[in-house]
Amino acid sequence: MDFQYFLKFIPDLVQAPLSGEASHEKMMPLERKELLAKMNLKDNKPREAAVTMLFYPKNNETHLVLIVRNSYNGIHSAQIAFPGGKFELEDVDFSATALRETEEEIGVNRNKIEIVKAFSSVFIPPSNFMVHPFLGICREELGFIPDPIEVAAIIELPLAVFRNDSILTFENLSTSYASFIEVPAFRIDDHIVWGATAMMLSELRDVLNAVLVDENE
Repeated sequence: MDFQYFLKFIPDLVQAPLSGEASHEKMMPLERKELLAKMNLKDNKPREAAVTMLFYPKNNETHLVLIVRNSYNGIHSAQIAFPGGKFELEDVDFSATALRETEEEIGVNRNKIEIVKAFSSVFIPPSNFMVHPFLGICREELGFIPDPIEVAAIIELPLAVFRNDSILTFENLSTSYASFIEVPAFRIDDHIVWGATAMMLSELRDVLNAVLVDENE
């Protein structure tokens, strides 16, 4: 989708209702649902984090940026994610966290990013984080400078591909809940996106599809 055409829908996106849990559940393994049903989040006292779901033009076409995290000895090693990270006391709010972490991880100046809308938060049981996603736009083409410590690769996902049902899949994966279970996911190039990022992508996709009208319609 042409980026200038996409921008025309920003006011509608701002006003669009969030689909929250209904969208998240599409990408949630049964085992995760059962685990969350038994949890009391207040007792867990989760840490807070925020991410940016950043749209920008590339060759005039609308793209969404994702990152491949570096391999390390941790829960989220080598996973696909949005740029973002944990809340720090210096951050005035969660959107500031998302912008600061995006700048640190992929080298996009936070002043170039316009936060459009907060989306539904997602709790990640294995790491005990509550993640707050924000839809952002940058109105110019970007040159990414990934942090070599945090980021192994950048994924530039065309909006047209993101909205196509062909990227929806089920994969047999080992998770923190169980080994070799069937997990709903997105297949993006050679990457499998599942878990919390897939849940956030699901809500983003549902909201976009409810608002956007293709150029040839």
